[in-house]
Amino acid sequence: MTTFLSKEVHADLNRAQKDKKLKKSRLRVEFNGALVPVLKLWDSGFSMDIEHAPHLRGLVDIFDGSRHLSQCLIIASTEENGEIHFEFKRNTDVKDTAALDFVLPKNRPVALLS
Repeated sequence: MTTFLSKEVHADLNRAQKDKKLKKSRLRVEFNGALVPVLKLWDSGFSMDIEHAPHLRGLVDIFDGSRHLSQCLIIASTEENGEIHFEFKRNTDVKDTAALDFVLPKNRPVALLS
């Protein structure tokens, strides 16, 4: 059985699916002080809705809610199905602890008993 939908209904369904993805995703990209929602994130890049994505290129920060995940250098690569894909040229994870300036020994004690 085949169902035919008018172009308007089909466009409204696609828009509703995009809106659902945007509301569901907590991932955001910060670029020049503006937060833009991310649809998908993978190891080598991410995708955004083409309507909400400004022309991004350069250094951006990726957030999961209020948690800073990484700082990235990006370029736009392709456009598919109303989404624009960005690739990482550099992706540096953000650490929540200070960097160590010494080497930790492998056999260090776990706790000190006194």
